[in-house]
Amino acid sequence: MANADGSFQITSFNEDTYEDRGERAKLTHAWGDQAFSGDIEGDGQVHWLMSYRPDGTATYVGLQRVKGAVGGRRGSFVIDASGEFDGAASHGKWSIIRGSGADDLKGITGSGTFEAPGGPKATYELDYELG
Repeated sequence: MANADGSFQITSFNEDTYEDRGERAKLTHAWGDQAFSGDIEGDGQVHWLMSYRPDGTATYVGLQRVKGAVGGRRGSFVIDASGEFDGAASHGKWSIIRGSGADDLKGITGSGTFEAPGGPKATYELDYELG
């Protein structure tokens, strides 16, 4: 299994509340674009469903499409992502959706983590295999 690490920059971000649950609790849909650097070079787009608690923390799930190069091969794949927001920073887990790889990344599998300490820059680690 190969390891990829690096960072991604959030280049756009939007968030809409679709249910106000009172006392600052809410359900939202957030989405945005990313620019990956390091062992993954390319662009990403993510859509999150977020559940905020009254204290401002949240749990989220989402799908993230990455298009670019991994391990010298170009293509795209989709990640199933989930995580926690503590009110200032986010951390979470990634799992590449089986069968989502395209072009030279067809057959890619793997999982990893990401950390977003606040602001537009995050780091990632991904253990993967190329089919």
